[in-house]
Parts: sequence; structure tokens; C-alpha cells
Amino acid sequence: MRGFPNLGRIFGVSIRLHYTWALAFALITAIMVTQFPEAYPLWQRVSFGIATSLLFFISVSIREFIISLTALSRGIPVKSITLFVFGGVSHTSKEATSPALELLVAATGLLTSLVIAGVFYGIYALLANTGSIVIAGLIQWLAFIYFFLFLFHFIPGFPLGGGRILRALLWKVTGDYEWATRIASWTGWGIGLLCIAGGILLLIFGRQWFNGLVLAGVGLVLQTAATQSRRQAALREALKKIKAQDIMAKEYSPITPQSTISQLIHDYILVTGQHYFVVADGDKLQGAVTMRDIKRVPKRRRGSHIGKIMIPASELKTAHPQQPAASLLDQMDELGIDHMPVLEEDKVIGIVSRDSLIRLAQTRAELRM
Repeated sequence: MRGFPNLGRIFGVSIRLHYTWALAFALITAIMVTQFPEAYPLWQRVSFGIATSLLFFISVSIREFIISLTALSRGIPVKSITLFVFGGVSHTSKEATSPALELLVAATGLLTSLVIAGVFYGIYALLANTGSIVIAGLIQWLAFIYFFLFLFHFIPGFPLGGGRILRALLWKVTGDYEWATRIASWTGWGIGLLCIAGGILLLIFGRQWFNGLVLAGVGLVLQTAATQSRRQAALREALKKIKAQDIMAKEYSPITPQSTISQLIHDYILVTGQHYFVVADGDKLQGAVTMRDIKRVPKRRRGSHIGKIMIPASELKTAHPQQPAASLLDQMDELGIDHMPVLEEDKVIGIVSRDSLIRLAQTRAELRM
């Protein structure tokens, strides 16, 4: 789930926004523009659409917040959440959950969706009785969209609520978390494909442009989320039994804090092409410096010491030799970093890179190791 905009942290949980929200904003705005009476100016209908989209985003965020609180209250550490248009995909560890807890979280999501739809409808009823027709119409559409979302989550394809239930049941029966995730994700991918095909058929034969685009868009979102969930499960499976000491680079170029930026560029970067360097005093980790740090320094100041621009050791995320490779990849994705020094008794013994983890996982997956 790396590469998506990070919205910050809530209770230590990193929140990311998936690009499918751009599609959601466009579709919801289009609904409001086409469904509101043309007596309203176009700019006003577009404003209604944007307001509806923002309220929908807030309600989905609240839904995921409630689900995360449920997980956290049951001792399930949620590392990050990626917000898709239909909800969120929580990043948790298999070791911290169980089929029963997965069922609880899925049920919480379904119930929360129904409650939010009911709240929107209640607000609509109150506004309609007070004569606020325009705002009431906007809230009515939100109630309709959220009730559709509630029904949509019963589809047995991961990462929808029905898919989480399917995964939990398969996990309970087989005892294999990764296999259950793959099957539930493939189901979600297949249903997404059917939605896309149905949308195309509506466009071609039914001439229902709006309905066809909505159905195809929903299918595309579901396919994307299911594909990413399946790939994540495959990577975790492929990295099983691999430790940091097995994948770390033992030959690296340690830089001293007294080295200059200019020396680092000419003696290492231009020769090796490396983008990440450990700063050490002997074997003692002092910090790290990346290409990004170096590029921020004006050319006239590249005679400065590395110690002035390095990331201090206290701010670095480090690994230990016996740490599982899947855990390393999870942490790198969560923190948005590409390298981690490996320490043993406070001494640097190697560096793990995200690229090497991905390559190893892909190779082992291809060989079915």
C-alpha cells in the first residue's frame, strides 16, 4: 500500500488515501449535477456534489475509525489504514488476530455502515419537515449512497465486509491465513471483473452511460483493492522463514560523520550509484544519509560534514538479525522508507533494502518456495 498520500496518524495508526477517491469525487459530483433540478445553476449543483463527496469521505473515515477502535480494543495492533472509496483496508499482523476477531471486525463494519446510513436518513427526514429542501436532498443522496455501500459490503470478496467474513471462515476451516486471503481476494477480483463487464454491457447495449460508468468504476475499485490485498498476502507468504540476516547486504560503505558531502558524492555515489549510506563511528551506528538529504544541500555548502545533514541514529528504524523479513517489509511500507540498518549488540552488521525484499519475495513466489 505504499506510495499513496499519507494523511497523518490517529492513535498511532497511519492513514493513507487511495487514488480511487478521485474517481469517487468525480462520480458523486456527477450524480449531484445530473440528479438535481436544472433550475439550479451549474456551479451550485457542482458545489452540492463537492459537499456531498466531502461528507461521504468524512463518514467513511468515521466508519474506519470505529472499526480500528474495535480492533485496538481487542488487542489487534492496526499499523496503517488505506482508505478506499468503499471503506478501508487495515494493515494488521496475522499473529495478532484470529478468525473470531476477524468476524467481529467485519460485523462491526457492516453494522456501522447501516447505522451511518440510518443517521443520514434521519437527518434528511428532519430537514424535509423543516422546509430545507436543498440540504435535505443532498443528505437524502448521502443516505442512499451509504445504504448502497452497506449492501455492497455483503459481496463475498476481500477486502469488503463479506470478503473478510469469507476469509475468516476459510481461515477457521483450513488454518491457513495466507491461502484464505488469496482465495477471498481472488473472489473480490472476479466480482470486480463482472462489474466492469456489466458496466461495459450497459454502455454498449443499454445506452445507460451513467449507470454503466458507475458499475464499471465500482468494479475497477474492487479489482484494485483485491489485487493489492492478494499481492500483499503473496509477498508475506514468500518471505516466510526468511530473517533479516538472510537478506541483508553485509558489504556496505560506512561513512564517518567527519566525511564531507563532496567526498561522499565523488567517492561513493558517482562510483557505486548508492542512494543510502550508514554513518558510523567504527561499528557504532551514528545515523544515515540518503540521496534526498544530499540533494537538499546547495552546491556551495557541499564541503560541510555529513554529520550536519545525517538522520540521527535515535530517529532511525533499525532491525535485528532474527527479525522476520515479512515484518521488515511491513515496517518499511508503513514508514515509507527503503532501507533499514541491521544491528547486533548496537553494532551495524548489514543493511536491508526494500528492493531486495521485493525481489526475493517475487523470485520465491515464482518458484513456489
